[in-house]
Amino acid sequence: MNLKEKCPIITFNDLGDDRGKLVVIEGNQSIPFDIKRVFYIYDSNNDVIRGQHANKNSEFVLINVAGRSKVRITDGDEEMVVELDKPMMGVYIPRMIWKDMYDFSSDSVLLVLASTHYDGREYIRDYDEYLKILKSENEND
Repeated sequence: MNLKEKCPIITFNDLGDDRGKLVVIEGNQSIPFDIKRVFYIYDSNNDVIRGQHANKNSEFVLINVAGRSKVRITDGDEEMVVELDKPMMGVYIPRMIWKDMYDFSSDSVLLVLASTHYDGREYIRDYDEYLKILKSENEND
């Protein structure tokens, strides 16, 4: 499976009318997991890089609900950059995918939906260690 298949872009339905826009996101329906945690990143400078980690257990959907940002995603073999610039668009990031969020516009609000509650022990914050873990997992398959 290639990286675009592992990390698909999700387009949410715009249910708005003449009163304004409305986007509904439901766990296990519009996204492929039960939502356990929600957080958002805002007021980041455009030269700041956030993320810079992979997660052993957590899945994520990233949505820029205001402004724009980019996310660089890699599985150790392939790499892709997704520009998040529409509030009805998100990117799904499964477990064990490295992510860097960057190039935040001044009005960016990056909403993150997660499949797990926070557990700092499941974060891999060193890219070389991440590659070693991937190699070990692939050897055990």
